[in-house]
Amino acid sequence: MSKPIIGIPLGDPAGIGPEIVVKALNNKEIYENCNPIVIGEKNTIEQAMKFCGITLNINVVAEPKEGKYEYGTLDIIDLNNVDINLLQIGKVQAMGGKAAFEYIKTVTNLALDKKVDAIATTPINKESFKAAEVPYIGHTEILEDLTKTYNPLTMFQVHGLRVFFLTRHVSLKKACELVTKESVYEFINRCIEALKVLGIQNPKLAVAGLNPHSGEHGLFGYEEVDEIEPAVKKAQSENIDVVGPVPADSVFHQGLNGRYDAVLSLYHDQGHIATKMVDFDRTISITNNMPFLRTSVDHGTAFDIAGTGKAGEVSMVEAIKLAALYAPNFNK
Repeated sequence: MSKPIIGIPLGDPAGIGPEIVVKALNNKEIYENCNPIVIGEKNTIEQAMKFCGITLNINVVAEPKEGKYEYGTLDIIDLNNVDINLLQIGKVQAMGGKAAFEYIKTVTNLALDKKVDAIATTPINKESFKAAEVPYIGHTEILEDLTKTYNPLTMFQVHGLRVFFLTRHVSLKKACELVTKESVYEFINRCIEALKVLGIQNPKLAVAGLNPHSGEHGLFGYEEVDEIEPAVKKAQSENIDVVGPVPADSVFHQGLNGRYDAVLSLYHDQGHIATKMVDFDRTISITNNMPFLRTSVDHGTAFDIAGTGKAGEVSMVEAIKLAALYAPNFNK
């Protein structure tokens, strides 16, 4: 079977994206798992190689099918949209935000046209987007719009632990208000379907509790009794393999050790803290229920160390490898 083609947008050229891409593609294991192609800018890649002390051959192509996909050669679709003499490394600037958006838009179109099998994204900067008047705050919102996908489903994976999120970037107060019978039931179904698409047969899901000790039957809150338990029971009555609410101080540990195929976290930090405490660098974000698979590093542009060659590539390597792992199942 041919190896999947993984599209890698370069991210903000003023951040660490170019450096972690160069370092990741200097890893022979990547080429054993997939055919990676960068969507970016040639001069920025050459500069990043100097920062990192790495030498790779650069092969500029117009289409993914033209790539050599050989270890030692970096295949790139060069958008030629950065003036390297004006680029300020480690700084918020419109040029960086505009370029980053153009990389994402291009790789999205390639994925929609089935020219790449999945995408593995690198960091962007919200302030640079704003400076460039890009009308989005992040990757998920861009992909949601460009692919016409309703509310893309985020999942984190680290080692054997998979975590979905009922809510994302809202206040904790708002997140609690969004925990309803309807939303929990909807997300149980969406999570189960996403796991099946990723190739997990007969998935078992656990729903985390919201309150301490899952509320102790109303002693510490009624969300579990009034909202979560009824949703779980309804799903169970439809032969869905789901349990919960399971207290949040134990459910993620149980998921890591294989009791469940995934955990539904009810708010942003509940799941983020759990996964990143397992292994910060290897916590990878996956965006589900789009027309294609997207994985991503789970860190920012790190402007403070950009240009120094110090940025670690572990998360980028893991994001590419995870995209390669799941792409064949996703594209069946």
